[in-house]
Amino acid sequence: MRKLTYFIACSIDGFIGDPSGDATAMFAFLDAEFLDFLKAEHPETIATHGRRALGCDDLANRRFDTIIQGRGSYDLALKEGITSPYAHLRQYVASRSLTESPDPQVEIVSSDLVGKVRELKAEQGELGIYLCGGAQLAGALLDEIDELVIKTYPLVYGRGMPMFGSDFAVTEFTLDGVRTFGNGIVVRTYSRER
Repeated sequence: MRKLTYFIACSIDGFIGDPSGDATAMFAFLDAEFLDFLKAEHPETIATHGRRALGCDDLANRRFDTIIQGRGSYDLALKEGITSPYAHLRQYVASRSLTESPDPQVEIVSSDLVGKVRELKAEQGELGIYLCGGAQLAGALLDEIDELVIKTYPLVYGRGMPMFGSDFAVTEFTLDGVRTFGNGIVVRTYSRER
């Protein structure tokens, strides 16, 4: 069974963006040490245009071969004219309002999202599925998430978009590891309690 991993950046107070979903304040912390970590451990989580800009487009996928993201996350790329933001992965966008994909490499999932994720998890393969946000998507898939990789940036937003847009539900995860960086970022990895 392949794992679904919610790999997400957030503020100290648990927001993945400001009230409008904008997370650009976190970009200031993408220094050489942290980018080296991403390139070595999670290169596939860097969007294709970012990989090209960083000169690491040739890096092999280490953890994921598939990405699922919400419409809001996908719209960030579309606003830049990018229709296939993760061309090095199999791409799915969960959306009830986007009826047709603007790119043949991107499949729209408009119904039975949980069923689609279960189908992807049941596939054979050593690499997993990267859940790229946003909050509503993560909330809808909370019961399917096997692993959390939370990149906490040294910022407090006060209010904003939460990591999970879902109803109240206590869900337990086990801490597997913590890594700290000189710029104040802390990366915590958790696995689901079963």
